[in-house]
Amino acid sequence: MRTWGLLSLTALVAASLAGCVSNTESKPGASNGGNSTGNTENKPVKLRIMWWGSQARHDATLKALDAYTKKHPHVTFEPEFSGFDGYADKLATQAAAKHAPDLIQMNPPWLSEYAGRNQLADLSKGIRLEDVDKSLIDSGTYKDKLYAIPLGNNATGMIYNKDAIDKLGLALPASGWTWEQYYEFGRQAKAKLGKGNYVLMDATGDYTLYSAYQLSQGKGYPITEDGKFNIDKATWLAYVQTYAELRKDGVVPPADIASTDKESDAKLDLLNNGTVLMRRSLAALYPGYDGVKPGAYTLAVQPKGVQSSSWLKPSMFWSVSADSKHIEESKKFIEWFINDPEAADILGTTRGVPVSKKVLDDLTPKLTPSDKLQIELIKSVSLDAQPFNPGAKGWSNYTDKDFKDIGEKVMFGKITPEAGYAELVKKAEDYK
Repeated sequence: MRTWGLLSLTALVAASLAGCVSNTESKPGASNGGNSTGNTENKPVKLRIMWWGSQARHDATLKALDAYTKKHPHVTFEPEFSGFDGYADKLATQAAAKHAPDLIQMNPPWLSEYAGRNQLADLSKGIRLEDVDKSLIDSGTYKDKLYAIPLGNNATGMIYNKDAIDKLGLALPASGWTWEQYYEFGRQAKAKLGKGNYVLMDATGDYTLYSAYQLSQGKGYPITEDGKFNIDKATWLAYVQTYAELRKDGVVPPADIASTDKESDAKLDLLNNGTVLMRRSLAALYPGYDGVKPGAYTLAVQPKGVQSSSWLKPSMFWSVSADSKHIEESKKFIEWFINDPEAADILGTTRGVPVSKKVLDDLTPKLTPSDKLQIELIKSVSLDAQPFNPGAKGWSNYTDKDFKDIGEKVMFGKITPEAGYAELVKKAEDYK
């Protein structure tokens, strides 16, 4: 498998050359990608393409790229892929150097950032989307222009080790459970596991799970969609105190272990390596976990408070760099990726439930139990889903990094919860 080390070296060399290359492509807003005219003469084209995910997603995507090249021999690919950890920083560095890949797997919370900085090409024309739900298409827009094509339906939820919990003789989590029941489940499982084994993740620095918790208490998103700081002090302190107690009781790992987690990594993800039995996840990530331990895991809805804590979202997008010299060829690839039955057969649900209704209808008879679990979670969440907040422009570093860093200071006992909240407030001033 291609490794990060080689990719980092390649990116470094390429970035040093980027300043020497004259960019004549149009910026976002252009409908034809400037001098990228669709490559009507079928001249050789190499597309750099970058994504994050599990090994299952990597394997399926590489097969899809090979299939596309067989159909279009003039198009080859230079893939860059990894787990989620570190992906955002790598992409930001490349984009700032005007050396982002042609095709970028884009996380919904980042869209307004990149589109707002004119770093993405306008995809409003040239990609067939009539079989995709309008609400999904709209999730890829920024200021009425389409900068991202959704790749899958997705939902927030919990993934847990069903095999391990069955062996403990505990009742499995049920839809409609509360946060109190979630924490109590952790304590019951810990009592059976004994020392040196843990049950739940320490989510003190997990912005996504805290968002779910605060939403479920009726307090809204911690950072509103229009960029207002809204972390409720009493709610955050109660949340942090709960995890402090769980840490003390050994229900969650100690800080030095909890901080090593790398989501979706086959070895470093604390669920995959057996350190914990349950974690916050997404429907679209389930095939990756199932690929590591086939049949061991299953999905459940997130706990609730006075209302639901879950939301539906596009799993991820394909975007095209505004600095790409091959915008039209990139569009052609995206159209094939979401609409072609061969692509669907190869990719399955490794990026969530396919967005094309026609493709999903064709694929449904071939779905595996793993695929069907994703769909079941999406249906369950849809019954009382919270509105999806894609992330406010200018706040992605706060939600991805600052919140986690301050949370880890609290976990390690470097600062008190009260001081932690004061840091959250102070740091937010940089983003207002």
